[in-house]
Amino acid sequence: MCPLNVCLCLCVCVCFLEFSTDMPINNVVQDPATGLLYLGAVNAIYQLDASLKLEARAVTGPKKDARSCTPPVSTCVTTELKDTNNINKLLLVHPTNRSLIVCGSVYRGICSLLNLNNVNEQIYYSDSKGERTYAASIDENVSVVGVMATFQLKDDPDKKPFDVFLIGKGYGGHEDNPKLITTRILENYKEWVVFESIVEASPVQAIPYPPLYQHQFRFAFKDTGFVYFLFSRTLGGAENFTFVSRLCEKDEGYYSYTELQLSCRKNGVQYNKVQAAYITEPGKELARAMQDSGQYGTVTVWDKVLFIVASRDGEDATDSALCMYPLKRINERVEDILNACYTENGKIGGQQAVYSPYKSITDNPCENRHSVSSTKNRCGAEFLRYPLASRPQFALQAEAIFTRKGHGHLTAVAIAVENDHTIAFLGNSLGEVVKVHLSGNSEVSIRVPGDTMGSRVNKNLFFDKTQSHLYITTEKKVTKVPVQLCHLKTDCMSCMAQKDPYCGWCVLEGRCTRRSECSRAEEKNGWLWSSRKECVKIVSFHPPNLSCKKSQQVNAQVSQTQLPHLFLNFPSQTIIRKAELADLLHLPSYCTLQPYGECRENFVAVPLKVLVNDSVEVASRNFEFYNCAAAIPHCIFAVNSPVKQHLKLCYVCHMFQAKNCPRFENPDPILIPVGHKTRISFEGVNLEAYKVITLYNCSLGREDCSLCKNADLKYQCVWCPQTRSCVFEKLCSTVELQECPDPGISAIIPRYGPLNGGISVTIKGSNLGIQKEDIKHITVAGVPCIQQEEKYSVSTRHIICLLYLSGRSQNSHIRYFIANNATAGQSYTTFFFTLSLISQDPKPLAVYPDKGPKEGGTLITITGNQLHTASKEDIAITVGGVEGFGEQITCKVGKYPSEKVPSDVLPVKVHYGKRTETQVSAGRGFSKAMTAKEAQAFLGDVSCNVNTLQDDKLFLDPPTTTPRSRSKRQRRDVTSELLDLLVGQHFTAWVVGSVRYERKYEVKLDKIIIPAVVVPMLLIIAISIVCYRRKSQQAEREYEKVKHQLENLEESVRDRCKKEFTDLMIEMEDHTNDLSEGRIPFLDYKTYTDRVFFLPSKDGANDVMITGKLDIPEARKATVAQALNQFSNLLNSKTFLITFIRTLEARSDFNARAKVYFASLLTVALHGKLEYYTDIMRTLLLGLMEEYVQSKNPKLMLRRSETVVERMLCNWMSICLYQFLKDSAGEPLYKLFRAIKHQIEKGPVDSQVKKAKYTLNDTGLLGDDVEYSMLVRVLVQGEGPDITPVKVLDCDTISQVKEKIIEQVYKNLPYSQRPKVESVTLEWRPGSTGQILSDLDVTSQKEGRWRHLNTLAHYNVRDNATLVLSRVLHTQQSYDQNHDNHEERNALLEDDKVFHLVRPADELDEMKSKRGSIKDKSMTKAITEIYLTRLLSVKGTLQQFVDDFFRSVLCSGTVVPPAVKYFFDFLDEQALKHENVDEETIHIWKTNSLPLRFWVNILKNPHFIFDVHVTEVVDASLSVIAQTFMDACTKSEHKLSRDSPSNKLLYAKEISTYKKMVDEYYKGIRQMVPVSDQDMNTHLAEVSRAHTDKLNTQVALHQLYQYASKYYKEIVLSLDEDPAAQSKQLTLRLQQIAAALENKVTDL
Repeated sequence: MCPLNVCLCLCVCVCFLEFSTDMPINNVVQDPATGLLYLGAVNAIYQLDASLKLEARAVTGPKKDARSCTPPVSTCVTTELKDTNNINKLLLVHPTNRSLIVCGSVYRGICSLLNLNNVNEQIYYSDSKGERTYAASIDENVSVVGVMATFQLKDDPDKKPFDVFLIGKGYGGHEDNPKLITTRILENYKEWVVFESIVEASPVQAIPYPPLYQHQFRFAFKDTGFVYFLFSRTLGGAENFTFVSRLCEKDEGYYSYTELQLSCRKNGVQYNKVQAAYITEPGKELARAMQDSGQYGTVTVWDKVLFIVASRDGEDATDSALCMYPLKRINERVEDILNACYTENGKIGGQQAVYSPYKSITDNPCENRHSVSSTKNRCGAEFLRYPLASRPQFALQAEAIFTRKGHGHLTAVAIAVENDHTIAFLGNSLGEVVKVHLSGNSEVSIRVPGDTMGSRVNKNLFFDKTQSHLYITTEKKVTKVPVQLCHLKTDCMSCMAQKDPYCGWCVLEGRCTRRSECSRAEEKNGWLWSSRKECVKIVSFHPPNLSCKKSQQVNAQVSQTQLPHLFLNFPSQTIIRKAELADLLHLPSYCTLQPYGECRENFVAVPLKVLVNDSVEVASRNFEFYNCAAAIPHCIFAVNSPVKQHLKLCYVCHMFQAKNCPRFENPDPILIPVGHKTRISFEGVNLEAYKVITLYNCSLGREDCSLCKNADLKYQCVWCPQTRSCVFEKLCSTVELQECPDPGISAIIPRYGPLNGGISVTIKGSNLGIQKEDIKHITVAGVPCIQQEEKYSVSTRHIICLLYLSGRSQNSHIRYFIANNATAGQSYTTFFFTLSLISQDPKPLAVYPDKGPKEGGTLITITGNQLHTASKEDIAITVGGVEGFGEQITCKVGKYPSEKVPSDVLPVKVHYGKRTETQVSAGRGFSKAMTAKEAQAFLGDVSCNVNTLQDDKLFLDPPTTTPRSRSKRQRRDVTSELLDLLVGQHFTAWVVGSVRYERKYEVKLDKIIIPAVVVPMLLIIAISIVCYRRKSQQAEREYEKVKHQLENLEESVRDRCKKEFTDLMIEMEDHTNDLSEGRIPFLDYKTYTDRVFFLPSKDGANDVMITGKLDIPEARKATVAQALNQFSNLLNSKTFLITFIRTLEARSDFNARAKVYFASLLTVALHGKLEYYTDIMRTLLLGLMEEYVQSKNPKLMLRRSETVVERMLCNWMSICLYQFLKDSAGEPLYKLFRAIKHQIEKGPVDSQVKKAKYTLNDTGLLGDDVEYSMLVRVLVQGEGPDITPVKVLDCDTISQVKEKIIEQVYKNLPYSQRPKVESVTLEWRPGSTGQILSDLDVTSQKEGRWRHLNTLAHYNVRDNATLVLSRVLHTQQSYDQNHDNHEERNALLEDDKVFHLVRPADELDEMKSKRGSIKDKSMTKAITEIYLTRLLSVKGTLQQFVDDFFRSVLCSGTVVPPAVKYFFDFLDEQALKHENVDEETIHIWKTNSLPLRFWVNILKNPHFIFDVHVTEVVDASLSVIAQTFMDACTKSEHKLSRDSPSNKLLYAKEISTYKKMVDEYYKGIRQMVPVSDQDMNTHLAEVSRAHTDKLNTQVALHQLYQYASKYYKEIVLSLDEDPAAQSKQLTLRLQQIAAALENKVTDL
């Protein structure tokens, strides 16, 4: 289907332009400079001119894509790709470079730039820049908005502000970008690429709160340096609320991001869900009305107003409203929020007004803020790290100015100002567009013309450049319609009747026009506006009419007493019969009317007109002439005729007598019964009104006597004995009975009732009394049944009573007393009926199904005996409402009310009436009813011992004697093979099932003598069989018992893990706000490479490569620098470098540590040419591979760093995967590290032996139960006035407390910028005085030669205590004080040893060690195994974080670094060239090169990539996970036994899953599109260009030369033996470098 451009003409002068597409339209924008339109549709972009003619079209889809695919699509698995529609998510006009920003839903929401003059011409597009350029949402239901802005970098003030655009979007799932707000650059600048997010957006992101915050962005705009986003979102539930957020245009950290809730309501009805918005200045009249209303503050015509349309919450909601919010009021309220946070601790008027929306913790985000006015931090500051939002009670309120109920909710709005008046154009979900004049009464709407009905109006509703036409977009069509059709109205009345704010009546021109089109509109009353004024008209005549035979002067009253002066200048000719026309400025005027002429009808209406220029009609009104003579002959028909008024004139004139007109009066009788002849009489001459006669039938609805006697007396209805019916009294030939016949009962409902009664009984019949007082007493089998009088009605012919307790099962007869009313008094008659009500107790036995979802809706069926007791109305079931009733009961389960669903089975209870409650037996609840000691069990009639009792299981010891009868209750039944199993306590027991009992058979010897050989044999066989069976049964019972005990243990561990995990997730939510690029403390590239390459060296952090300090005399620096450059050039000779490396490796004193250090130096020295570095690495690897293959042991290659090339490979991987760490794997790794650290610090950690209660490493497990308590709120005062609550343990040492306090107080700073523990002091202030806390002082407790480190418990510090953290000042006084403290500490430790929680087991006191035996020591050691279950608990708590990290690393469906694909293909390619390299060997090579060489290193050393501190205890747990990762990557199966290490056993269950992940990862990479050498070199060149200048390249060259100097002779010898080196004079070049660097004369 091709796009269509249609001109739809409704008449000669009206034309609507249309443009249709074959796919839905998502977005429409207009170029303000040219007026061109751009349509963003599914799979296409259209460029239209102002007349909706197609100028260009760009195809954007469908594309081969998959949700799991990471661009470029060429790298994705082909089988997962499918044709995917590209939904346009965003269109923005970039006026600076005349381009159109287009973002779609495919390829992770990547954007492109198109030419505004021709959208078919693409200016920019790239799908290889990675996740940083994913801008829009991939979910078709998630809305996206954007706005252009400018950005200025504070760090680069010389850089001119550059264009950016801000995007607001919801969260579309785990494949979607979680950032809600991002700022995207439109040019390449430094490390940024086009469309990259340049502002850290982690504070405003959906993860990890998608269920809490579901966003729908609707509008974005910019004003006076601020950017605003309008959206609706949830607040943790299903209900939506409208918010407007504001942030500074140039905010570099979104510190100024603030959300303000908007409340739109009308008469108490809330319209919570915003649909669309428009920002513009109000008209003069609307501004005045807003100010007069008092709810908007001061509003001028220059103030901008935000108009929004919002609907009620819910998908099917049709009610909606239009609300207005002055932008000035929004800004004022936002400033109030910021000021409250900065200066008032987040309070306004004493109430908490501020919260942080994207943090789950409920602490006050303003507690630690500086007391500075928000005007000084207009765009926020770093101390305000989290976004702020107003609480609901401080929402900005607005009363809706227009509401619409039903007929589709409003979806679009556009605002125009015409003649100082404001008009709103509103589109709805049905395709209709109306315009509304926004005034005091804005409920009148006018439908905009155009064929748009049938589909939703798009929120992009806007005007053309002239403001005379409106563009309306529906699903597949854009329509251009005029904003008014005034000219279609040809007279003043129809022009005014439409109340169109655009239209008015041009009086002197006699046409309906806009004010601008009326030539004399500025003169008073020259243009009459349809919304306010009335037409010029003749209001009245005096006299109002004349006889057609008469001539008389008539005065005419005109409505507009002051008409335009132009009237005097035109010669006027009217039908007014006067020679001189009165001055029309001073009407009323008068004229003399001549007789009309022939007047044959009752009256004649003659139009009287005032014309201008004989054509323009100014006013008109009919003047009436009447003729009484013509009216009187038809007087009989004149009562309701139009001439009635004129007849009155006839009467006034007394021309004829009105008595001649006939009419009826006083009919008698008024009521006429059916079937009885009645004489009727009327009176009257002139009928002015008619009386109503009612026909009625006594028998209708009165089938019995009581109903008949209950009829109104005016109807004279009687119960006729002859006809046994209710008739009119004169139709009954016999005398009416004074008393009705005896009552009769036809039915009783229900027929069955419970023994306890309490149900309603309905008695149906006839003659059951006339009123409720007639029923005096009802009994059922002697039991009272109380009448429910409020339900009594004679017309229903039944009585309802509430039955009391029956108490026994029987057929119950009904007896009741009825009062008979008689004239002499009142008597009572007793009636007895034999209809029976059977008493029985229902017994529900089973429920199916026995489980269902929490939300309810499950239909369950209850089966049992006698369930049809009572009626459906009496039944109530606690799990839902009754659906069906009978032999089985069906009910629908309702929603479970609590948030957490219990693990136990919920009881199903059936209530019959008010007194009977039964519970469906489900075989559970034993442990809730009794304990094992209280329980009694009977098998048949013999008691059994209850061994184990669980909620749904019990284990019994068999009875010592054989049961003789079926049950304790049925002792006579001795024939049944099945025996009842009763379980209960005291006097209550339940039959829980039946058991088939195997009886013992006694072996009786026959009196006959059996041969001596046979008898013993038979006895042995029989005894053996019996013993075997008994032992087997006993063993099986023991097995079941142990099995269930193990299940209980496993359940307890599982519950503990769940609890620990829940606690961890709750407490980790605050940390997750830091888990994005800016908040995660990633190290910069140089620090990262320094730590990876050189931190493991012997000098560690003091290595010269890290410090960058060379000891070179100032005079020689220039010479050395020049020589090092020459040495760098020499290293760039492949011949020299290969010879250099192989010569060094041939030396025996060039050990493994030296090889590693040399390789790292080489990596830095060649970082500027990573392509060359890669080539050297490949060459060396080929040689290494050849050696291992020839040695018949290729699997050992790359296992250890025994060669230079193996370390080069490790460094190469570290370089190439740095960005992948930052973009993908870094976040789950940091989460894992934080989770481990947090979990360990929850419990005691021995600072001396480095063991913890909670750990993954069994060797680091604290094997003693240490008593401790958590101090949840220790208040810490730091350097500023803020107070910070910190969680600590009372068993923590003072140094541990300091670490936790520093961690909390300086959590926004990376570790390297925080103060160290030894640089701060901690003071406790229990009262007016303070006490300095330290690990050791004179108060430290001493046990023998052991001294206990001080803890908070030692100082008796309690919860809510106040501690002061202060830095140590480096003055002479402080130095002396610290010196004294050290001397005191040394004196304390002179002869003592220190311990924290436990003393080392091998260093017990001498006396104890002498007394203790070897057995005691072995027992002490064995007891520690009890605590191994803690490993399971910690492992279960951390499992999700471990899984997330493994998935981020081993998922080929996401971004796979090109280096990994490139190197794995290299290994596959080389393996094909060797016959003895199988798939297992290739797998080992890949594992050794990537997981073992890189990931394990990073996993065990998080401080290589993050600015964090890794303690020994945390390192021990990380090592367990690293070992698990290594085990998952191996092909060999691990056979576990009882002697296997606990660490191996811990993750034994998960290893198989991880192995599959590794296999799938390797398989997925193999199936990816190959990375060419050119692509790899391009990528490496970008890395070199971005980072080389930051590295200590000169230092690396200097250190490399030290190796060249050390092995100078060997290197020269090797070069001399190489012809290629000789031809290039490499030896000579090395000698020249040596001469310069070593300042000595060489052989040269």
